[in-house]
Amino acid sequence: MAKKEKMQKAMLATPLEVLNQFEAHNYTIPAAFESRLNKCTNKAFCYFEGNEVSWAQFDRDLQKMQGFLLSKDIKPGDRVGIVAKNHYTHLLLLFSLAKISAILLPINPEFGIAELGYILKNSEPKMVFIEEQLLDTVEMACRENDLSPSIVFLGKSQNPNGVSKYPYTTDALSHFENFKGTPSIAQAEDTCVIIYTSGTTGFPKGVMHSQRSFLLCGEAYIERLYIQANDRIMIVLPLFHMNALFYSVAGALCAGSTLALMPRFSASQFWKQATESKATTVNLIEAACNILKLRPRSEFHPEHQLRCAYGVRNSAHDVFLNEFHIPYFVSGYGMTEIPGVTCSPFGGIQKPGTMGPIGKHPNPNQTWAQCRVIDEAGNDVPIGETGEMIVRTPIIMQGYFRDPEQTKASFKGDWFLTGDLVSKDEDGYYTFISRKKDIIRRRGENISGAELDRVIGNHPDVAEVATIAVPADLGEDEILAAIVLKENVKTGAQEIQAWCAQHLSAMKVPRYIAFLDALPYTPTQKISKAVLRTDKGLISKAVDLLASNQRMKN
Repeated sequence: MAKKEKMQKAMLATPLEVLNQFEAHNYTIPAAFESRLNKCTNKAFCYFEGNEVSWAQFDRDLQKMQGFLLSKDIKPGDRVGIVAKNHYTHLLLLFSLAKISAILLPINPEFGIAELGYILKNSEPKMVFIEEQLLDTVEMACRENDLSPSIVFLGKSQNPNGVSKYPYTTDALSHFENFKGTPSIAQAEDTCVIIYTSGTTGFPKGVMHSQRSFLLCGEAYIERLYIQANDRIMIVLPLFHMNALFYSVAGALCAGSTLALMPRFSASQFWKQATESKATTVNLIEAACNILKLRPRSEFHPEHQLRCAYGVRNSAHDVFLNEFHIPYFVSGYGMTEIPGVTCSPFGGIQKPGTMGPIGKHPNPNQTWAQCRVIDEAGNDVPIGETGEMIVRTPIIMQGYFRDPEQTKASFKGDWFLTGDLVSKDEDGYYTFISRKKDIIRRRGENISGAELDRVIGNHPDVAEVATIAVPADLGEDEILAAIVLKENVKTGAQEIQAWCAQHLSAMKVPRYIAFLDALPYTPTQKISKAVLRTDKGLISKAVDLLASNQRMKN
């Protein structure tokens, strides 16, 4: 660590000092909030859409939301969904539902009818908050799955279609101005959130996490970025993902700091938003970093106050340090099931390209994560060799909602099987090698190859298909679909793209379509995606739909 960095770090309160300024709690979200509220009453809790809400005002809004939920007969264990871009209501729901031991169900607003319908059918929410423009999609998804949740429009929206086929409400808080709330019934092991993530089966799996898990992750996040009570944590990643919820929101709660909530990531507005919100830290993904790196410098605001960014990879490190003047970077490894496992130490030894060593909790007495790197027989591999990472950690999912078989298959004893191939060096720093699972990572999203195979395979002219990840221009993955057509058909790449766009969200539509005479097979007569991934000439055989569409526009 450089002398200047040591001096800067020495000026910050230690993570344990940050935690110890608040009263101990019972690892429930309501108790943690109350302990911070007593010290942060008039301080800003959240900045959203140009407005600041104090901790005291947020508490009043929580009481109103609790009154609304109770009036709609929301009980312990009930699920309440929200299908929307990042919104103040996400925060209100998370905290107020936790108080009555109910569960937040955040859902990607870009999901199509089929994807949304599967999640709603699996989770059966009693109520769903939505952006008004999504009403048709949500109603169709409910109708096709014989569901009838209450629908609530965010804010003061009006029903755009006149009369909905489902019960709906607008401006949920306005009728509960005088509601004072009821005592919390929360327990530390109560499920507080279900986040759906793609699985190797092609069907999303609902990852359940407890209130204890949420708070432990928030406390560890203080250690990751040396979060201070006066920090303003900028959120541009979606609140239907683990990163924004369990790192940024939980971290802000545990540190008694301020959230700067943006509806979504906007490359053109990023620096303006960071400056206006007075943000001091931000979480990003590799693709977002690389996009910012390539944006016109006229969009950059040198007066920003960002001191630390999580998720900046090696490809963007120099630009963020030397041109954007952000002095600290942190990156690590986690999954929706096991967030916050490894992390490069704040102000410590940096090894660009690695996932860092196992992370820490501010309290050295808190039991923390353990990792092993094993071979196919379950034996630990030597230092420097590749194997599957398996993890034992206190921040771990309670299981997959209504899927005991997948839950059981994900564990070996109390070790979680990540399905990711890594290596570990002599200093304990882990390096990601590849995924064993059939998952494509695109712009921060986990996309199931099996799901894409199923959807594209349903096209009437497709005989066989295998979708794989190929390198993206801005990091992470792009999607390539290798297709064998049925005899005597002349379907083109644009028609396949249109089919995908009709049945999948835009994030899942392949960029590359390669028409082949045959697909490779394993000895057990399964399509070998591993062989396809090693075909260096496959992209050159494929139609690049992004480039093709751009040429058509020009």
